[in-house]
Amino acid sequence: MCDIRLFRRAWLDFKAAENLLAVPMNDEAYINNVAYHLQQAVEKTLKAFLECVGVTVPNTHDIDKLVRMSKNNGSCAVVTEWIEDKADMLTRWETDTRYDIDYCVEKTKAVTGLEKVREFLEVNGLKEELREELQQDGVKEQLRSFFPKDFEPKDNFEWNCFYQIYRKRLMRYNQGNCIK
Repeated sequence: MCDIRLFRRAWLDFKAAENLLAVPMNDEAYINNVAYHLQQAVEKTLKAFLECVGVTVPNTHDIDKLVRMSKNNGSCAVVTEWIEDKADMLTRWETDTRYDIDYCVEKTKAVTGLEKVREFLEVNGLKEELREELQQDGVKEQLRSFFPKDFEPKDNFEWNCFYQIYRKRLMRYNQGNCIK
């Protein structure tokens, strides 16, 4: 079974970025920290999905490489257009914000990044509210059939993650019913 702790760490990086951006500080280094945590949220999410399909993930921060690996290895990650288009920028947000003293992320890009990374995480089930699909009759019971005996997700966040991980199997299980 998939270890979802990396998903939770991705979520916490996103929440850190969100909280940092909410503080009214107009400092370049501060905005760089927002960008760094957004990149980390994307990186950890992609790596978590790769690990769930049995891929040994290399020690890389390259978002484009992780996107390609996700597509080539049957990962359940849904890669949004913005993540794919901005993969190089996101990678720079990891490296340049930490090692290039003159590099600074524009606040408008960090604000856009926050919204787009939120969309990426939500479409991949990383959110605290129970996703709509899991509120349908019988879906949780079907999902439980993939778990070891006596295993129960701890909270809505975990239910959401497991739904995304097993989404394709659920669709096959239901042979094209309305679960998407």
